Amino acid sequence: MSLSLVQSRALLGLEAAAVTVEVHLANGLPSFTLVGLADVEVKEARERVRSAIQNSGLEFPHNKRITVNLAPADLPKDSGRFDLPIALGILAASGQIDAARLTGYEFAGELSLSGELRAVRGALAMSLALHAGGVQSRLVLPPGSAEEAALVDEAHVYRACHLTDVVRQFLPELADAPASDPGWSRLHSSPRCTSLPFPDMADVKGQAGPKRVLEIAAAGGHSLLMSGPPGSGKSMLAQRFAGLLPPMTSTEALESAAVASLGGRFSLERWAQRPTCSPHHTASAVALVGGGSPPRPGEVSLAHHGVLFLDEILEFPRAALEALREPLESGTITISRAARRCEFPARFQLIGAMNPCPCGYLGSTQRACRCTPDQVARYQGKLSGPLLDRIDLHVEVPAVPAADLLQARPGEASATIRARCMAARELAIARQGKSNQGLQGQEIDTHVLLDEAAAKFLHVAAARLGWSGRSTHRALKVARTIADLAGAHSTQLAHVAEAMQYRRFSGTAPLP
Repeated sequence: MSLSLVQSRALLGLEAAAVTVEVHLANGLPSFTLVGLADVEVKEARERVRSAIQNSGLEFPHNKRITVNLAPADLPKDSGRFDLPIALGILAASGQIDAARLTGYEFAGELSLSGELRAVRGALAMSLALHAGGVQSRLVLPPGSAEEAALVDEAHVYRACHLTDVVRQFLPELADAPASDPGWSRLHSSPRCTSLPFPDMADVKGQAGPKRVLEIAAAGGHSLLMSGPPGSGKSMLAQRFAGLLPPMTSTEALESAAVASLGGRFSLERWAQRPTCSPHHTASAVALVGGGSPPRPGEVSLAHHGVLFLDEILEFPRAALEALREPLESGTITISRAARRCEFPARFQLIGAMNPCPCGYLGSTQRACRCTPDQVARYQGKLSGPLLDRIDLHVEVPAVPAADLLQARPGEASATIRARCMAARELAIARQGKSNQGLQGQEIDTHVLLDEAAAKFLHVAAARLGWSGRSTHRALKVARTIADLAGAHSTQLAHVAEAMQYRRFSGTAPLP
């Protein structure tokens, strides 16, 4: 048979579109032509496939005109994932394997020159696409990718280590295929549950106020901005924040792992653990929100269902910070290009840390600030009002005196704080089906259950402070979280008053 069809999948964002690899062998001048909007690394498959077939003891049809088409033709294809299906298509078209037996399978894998299979990114997205579409195809993947794809329930995933391991499974019916092959195995879904390896909050001495704010943020899913002098413990607190969050559900774990797989960062050791992304302050807007051709996820998507920690947030480029506005509000980021449009999830918790001035010692009792008022205003102005308005909690982190730091006893353990956060979040989910931060529109009026005295106090205070409607709603959601931590049915005056203390910078006044 001179024509064969092999099924595979291409990645476009989180979508794994079906691709048919069509291989035709014809008489004529020997050539190897690859068409179908293939990127450079896909076109390089010609040399990898040729060497892999020869070094595996198989016959490459040197005297034939080989045409490989990746259909549909208008779908971009990148990476080396098509090496394996192209090689199998050539072997099937030349009669070395049974083309009919390839039906019902989908293949992906990069070939080394010796024929060994190398892992490809996005294997979990491929498995999720099959599951969501109700497709019963069986996936054949290299080691590393196969274990990743098998995390999806009811997935039919086979792991192959070498090209010859795959070929032996699809030999013609008359050939004697081995009963068992150590290089070929069926994998079953077996998600791992590992303990959270995050640093403990007990290491932080003092800082009772910031710890309280971190607890509120973890209980309600709120974003947080910390301001304080250098060495006051802002980064130390932020690095321990993920240890306060509740465990991920299976759906959240799959969504987070799918994005990590697409970005090439997935690891089985980190399965079902909330990611913490800490990009350097020199990161560009594209690095934060994603981009490229084809579009790749940025840090906001890689932190999906986890934490995005921006240390020295005022040192980030202005364009990069302003790009955070939409994902903070909607939980998604859309990358639009002339030819393609991709949407990535980006429901993360933002933890920002900043110094109050260029020298860092404004308001500090440890050292005098040497910055002029104009320098302070210009420095704090890097964080725009609209972005600041979208951050739920603002807290000062003062420097701890050396005497208190040496003599203070260890603080409360992360496990104790996490138990309170989980109890508060369970109350919110039982009441409204989501965390308090996710409340929108009419849901706020329905579920906040604001007391009359608290409503009157908030109305007067918001008018005097010049708060926007967004600031008022976010203060209400924080107050609802404080009430849940206290186990209260309704949101009372004390809860609103505490929530307002954490939004003192939401008006036109500059940061302290």
